[in-house]
Amino acid sequence: MMFEYKNTGICFRKKRKQPQFMFRMAKSDFQVKSAENGDFYDILATEGVEFLLSHGGGVPVEYIHGKKICLFFSANRCRPCKEFMPRLVKLYQTLQERGEQDLEIVFISFDHDETLYYEHFWCMPWLAVPFSASLSKKLKDNYKIVSIPSLVPLSPDRFFVDDDDVIGLIEDYGSEAYPFTKNRREELKAIDDAKRVGGHLEKLLTHESRYHVVSRDGSKVQVSELVGKTIGLYFGADWCLPCRSFTSHLVQVYNDLSVTAENCFEVILVSTDRDPVEFDKNMSSMPWLAIPYEDRTCQDLVRIFNIKLIPSLVIIGPEGKTLNANARAMISLYGARSYPFTDSRIAEIEACLKKEGEALPRCVKDKKHEHDLNLDMAKAYVCDFCKKQGSFWAFSCDACDYDLHPTCLEQQEIPSF
Repeated sequence: MMFEYKNTGICFRKKRKQPQFMFRMAKSDFQVKSAENGDFYDILATEGVEFLLSHGGGVPVEYIHGKKICLFFSANRCRPCKEFMPRLVKLYQTLQERGEQDLEIVFISFDHDETLYYEHFWCMPWLAVPFSASLSKKLKDNYKIVSIPSLVPLSPDRFFVDDDDVIGLIEDYGSEAYPFTKNRREELKAIDDAKRVGGHLEKLLTHESRYHVVSRDGSKVQVSELVGKTIGLYFGADWCLPCRSFTSHLVQVYNDLSVTAENCFEVILVSTDRDPVEFDKNMSSMPWLAIPYEDRTCQDLVRIFNIKLIPSLVIIGPEGKTLNANARAMISLYGARSYPFTDSRIAEIEACLKKEGEALPRCVKDKKHEHDLNLDMAKAYVCDFCKKQGSFWAFSCDACDYDLHPTCLEQQEIPSF
């Protein structure tokens, strides 16, 4: 027996047995008698749609009654939609394998071309409404869709996160975001908060299928071996020029602390590289460890510590608790002196620097330079006499680009003020 979908021009053979992607019917708290679900079925009926599409043939609309329905508004011509698709496919397949077979996603196209519609649908393991401009417009208007991709859970209860937030929730948490409720979102945020506050390094850096980090030669180091050390989580990428600059500075600090801190400090790269080649190149310049490339923990850590810019450095103390979520500035300014990266240590450094400054004259005349030199504090400079790197206090010339270490000063007698 043959039937033809309205507005598709494609015929499907009606199967006697239940077609592919048709799952057992089950009673559910999501079952519709609500206005939202009622509108969906009413609109389908108004448009004369009796069957939804699957890759295995036609699925009568009544087969999805009682399921947990999510409407997926997307378009083949939309780049964000294409970028989001693999995440949604992975979520759907994971939930099916987990036994959530009463969940069903229904694709609603925003494309204006039927060929593009079928190309897009071919990548989807779920159902779709037939291609129809008027049907898509009615559904878009009914659910107030203003941007795509958009995923709209249908339920008689309004305990879901806002429609726009469902996409973000899936991007952040993957299948763990299900069932997309406000309660689930709060649970996930509470888990993130607990990891960020810390106290358990292994919970922060591992998951059920990985308990190690890797070195640049590919060897594995168990995270349990790092417990009790001060850990720097370094968020960076090889394509980022500021990261390259900071990496060289961090390498110097790391090497210094390998001696003075007796190997109690370790750095772990959390890569935002674009591909494995970039990751390997990035690691080749680093003497420390890394989360394996494309491991989901990288995305989790970016979210947990709300990383917006790279390079970023987060310091985890020996007890597994976060000491400093913005340690890049601290390292850049004070280098290895800032270890163990606590607020009290920075207070000590600043007090020491203040005392050093108070013991130095405000203005001097040096035998090696024609102008007066004023006391200044600089993050980093090169002494024009000894040509060595300097930091903090310097005697600088306001008339020309000249800096001098306080220890390189050959002072003439002039009044200081």
